[in-house]
Amino acid sequence: MTPVHEVIVLTSPACHLCEEALEVLEGLRDELSLSIRAVEMGSPEGRVLVERFRPAVPPGVIVDGALFSSGRLPQRKLRRLLGGARPTVV
Repeated sequence: MTPVHEVIVLTSPACHLCEEALEVLEGLRDELSLSIRAVEMGSPEGRVLVERFRPAVPPGVIVDGALFSSGRLPQRKLRRLLGGARPTVV
């Protein structure tokens, strides 16, 4: 059985990069066995996570308890980290 990777996306209101990251992660959910949760940076939980991980800009993406990225989500890097297959270009 493939392990499920916990992904928390720290979001900010009206953040197009946050929306983009969530869309990309949803598209990769099954392929990379992701459990995805969005947390508003200004919420009580979000403030704790921001204090702990200190993402430079939203979205902050936390994968399996470690800050993975902030800002635009690097898809190739995420696939390498989690061992996903690269899409085939025809």
